[in-house]
Amino acid sequence: MSEAADAPVEAPAPAPASPAEAPKVDFTFSGGLVPRLAQLGIALAFTSYQSGFLYTLGRDAKGAHLHQSGFIKPMGLALDAKGDLALTAGFQVMRLRNVLTAGQWVNHTFDACYVTRTVHMTGELDAHDLGIDAQDRPIFVNTRFNCLATVSERHSFQPLWRPPFVSALVDEDRCHLNGLAMKDGEPAFVTAVSRSDTIDGWRDRRAEGGVLVEVPSGRIVCEGLSMPHSPRFHDGELWLHNSGTGDLGVVNLKSGRFEPRVFCPGFLRGLAFHKGFAFVGLSKPRYRRFEGLALDQRLRERDSEPWCGIQVIDLAKGSCVDWFRIDGAVGEIYDLAVLPGVACAMTVPPGSAEGMKLITLPAEGASP
Repeated sequence: MSEAADAPVEAPAPAPASPAEAPKVDFTFSGGLVPRLAQLGIALAFTSYQSGFLYTLGRDAKGAHLHQSGFIKPMGLALDAKGDLALTAGFQVMRLRNVLTAGQWVNHTFDACYVTRTVHMTGELDAHDLGIDAQDRPIFVNTRFNCLATVSERHSFQPLWRPPFVSALVDEDRCHLNGLAMKDGEPAFVTAVSRSDTIDGWRDRRAEGGVLVEVPSGRIVCEGLSMPHSPRFHDGELWLHNSGTGDLGVVNLKSGRFEPRVFCPGFLRGLAFHKGFAFVGLSKPRYRRFEGLALDQRLRERDSEPWCGIQVIDLAKGSCVDWFRIDGAVGEIYDLAVLPGVACAMTVPPGSAEGMKLITLPAEGASP
């Protein structure tokens, strides 16, 4: 990859972990993945709360390039109108700004550098999906309190909405609210594992208690789902993962029916679209909350093992055309995002050596 005319921005490389700190993880990918990312002009970002990393997957002069940065329990990812990132992580909601302009590079490799510039301390809310609304506010799923919320200058969060089947704003994960679909800068639909109104009640309804709920009306649009996740609008349709069955599909908003489109061999979380392709996150159902679902039987019928990684689905063909696979100590990812116009990205977490030493300045007369 050739260097642009402007001088590159320099940043220190992350310190390597010692062998004792680095459990074995293998990354493999299809031969067509790097050319496809190049053809589409994108990179990918994805999170794993299990590993504690925010990953960016792109390409450099040598081929595929995977960058990873340590965050506390990174989960939901979203892009704002400027193409910057928002992230829910542990007890924080963060905004990461790309500090590079066209023609700038970090270490002659990265053409995008997302630096954590704003950190809201929310406490441990088990925040899942998030989006950015028309007012540039982060809207996140506050799973612990069964509601949608935004950040507050004074308090842990500002509640905005909760489903009508949850009777009170209470510190009890009752329905396992998890997914958020934004539309026209506003929250439009959410997914929940059940309609339970008792603490941890959702665990007994994992197989077929899942619902898609309209915001703000509270109307249940689709029911009978199995641990639904990641509702997203694309090309006039509402897509989501019926994770307990391994199906990516759409909800017919008129009939209220879920229509499976593609089976993927894993517990599905994380979904993004770009130019006729769906990017699907897969996890291995290792823990009890993921086991005993229809997905287990469907994998046995196909003589298959569950995946962890990303599959690229050609929506016209309804099949996987490229993939990125993770084996070893990491078996779960949560969310992913497409980074348009980016070849190779890095991220800088708060409190890191990179964050302490990377200094950027606006050009004279430029807006902030």
